[in-house]
Amino acid sequence: MSCRKQTRLLTTGGILTFSDDTLKFDTVFTAAGSFTTGLLIYNPQNEPISISSVKLKNGAASYFHINVDGFVGNSVTNINIAAHDSVYVFATVNINPTDTTTPFIVSDELIATLNGRDFVVPFTAYGQNAHYITGDSLYGNTTWLTDKPYVVQHSCVIGPGATLTIPAKCRVYMHQDARFFVFGTLNVNPNPIDAADSVVFQGDRLDRDYFGRKGYPGEWGGFYFVTGSSGAFKKAVIKNCGGGSFYRDFYAQPAAMQVDSGAYVTINNTIIKNSIGYGILNWQGNVTATNCFIGTTGAEALVGLQGGFDSMTNCTFANYGDASVSLEHRTNHTVVLLNYFQVSNTLIYYGSLDAVLRNCIVYGSLDSEIICDRVTTYPASVRLDHCLLKIGSIIDPSFMHLTACLQNQDPLFKKIEENDFHIKASSPAIGNGVNIPSVDKDLEGNSRSGINDIGCYKYTP
Repeated sequence: MSCRKQTRLLTTGGILTFSDDTLKFDTVFTAAGSFTTGLLIYNPQNEPISISSVKLKNGAASYFHINVDGFVGNSVTNINIAAHDSVYVFATVNINPTDTTTPFIVSDELIATLNGRDFVVPFTAYGQNAHYITGDSLYGNTTWLTDKPYVVQHSCVIGPGATLTIPAKCRVYMHQDARFFVFGTLNVNPNPIDAADSVVFQGDRLDRDYFGRKGYPGEWGGFYFVTGSSGAFKKAVIKNCGGGSFYRDFYAQPAAMQVDSGAYVTINNTIIKNSIGYGILNWQGNVTATNCFIGTTGAEALVGLQGGFDSMTNCTFANYGDASVSLEHRTNHTVVLLNYFQVSNTLIYYGSLDAVLRNCIVYGSLDSEIICDRVTTYPASVRLDHCLLKIGSIIDPSFMHLTACLQNQDPLFKKIEENDFHIKASSPAIGNGVNIPSVDKDLEGNSRSGINDIGCYKYTP
């Protein structure tokens, strides 16, 4: 008969260690709640331990709520941890609205008690009041404020004949099911003064560390301009979008911006990045863009389907993929311009195509990043003027006209892995654009004096 040594609980002394010395929550919108990464409680001893309690100092009055090893409550007792093992503490926070328009701080302490000794981890969260748009339909003329950010849930519909103006420095946070549906007019930042005046659109999940990264593509929908609508963007940042959302009988594609037939959209000095789907999907619409960066998208950064009008000047379209969109980019080029839309082998829709890209960079990790094609029974013209292109064979030279373009020359972006698409001092894009007097500054407001550089960013030392 053999004897087996029994391991006893550590009943005196001992210590606890934690994966974080302070649990910090990112900005939490009041009345919306949030969830962030938790922390681990470690038992570094050679014996198992029993933590008599894990609790929040403020108890039931706390803004925070915890889950300890699967047990929910702001005071959990008798948590056993094996030798050299750990348990997870998850935490949520809900901050009640107040009258303040500036961020404020709420705090508490997590207290874990082992053998009569308390071990403490501070909790800190930054709260922010906001204006909430909860599936609102806007009629008439509306101008948003800049005193507090906006949080859009269940989408924002701009009705026929209505105009929504979003002024400089406004911050707009979009819920996962949210999208702008434009039947009337959307004016974004109509009177900017400098780069600091940008209007920013992003997801409302500011606690993305819990999911392993911040700025996750597909966090919200995008902008959907239906037939007869119009939009104008000046100095905007549109990021982490492209998720699908629905409205009545209208289906929005996974795109940062979809422009349908008979809709007119102008985009100036704007960044569209990190869309899980398309950057700009122009479906027979009219899109004019100047000094814009559009890239790091799962599908095409710019796609024109079934014709339409596209006029792009000093824009950079760049797709190298990253951890979230690289798989999609293996089969999707950066720019695709077609005068047809093929539903199946037997069903194809056609339309007239007129596209002009001037002083634009189209580059990425594929062998060819721009595809243009047509059916000859419908009018189609693609003009590429003083562009820097990653391009393979030209399918139909009779409608795809190149003027003074640089082909397959690396634009030498500064730090692709960090999504920095400024150009280096040795870039072939420098000085090889055509001078356009009306485009006298780049995306960041730098003067384009003299010979123009290709792309949205002028080279600056």
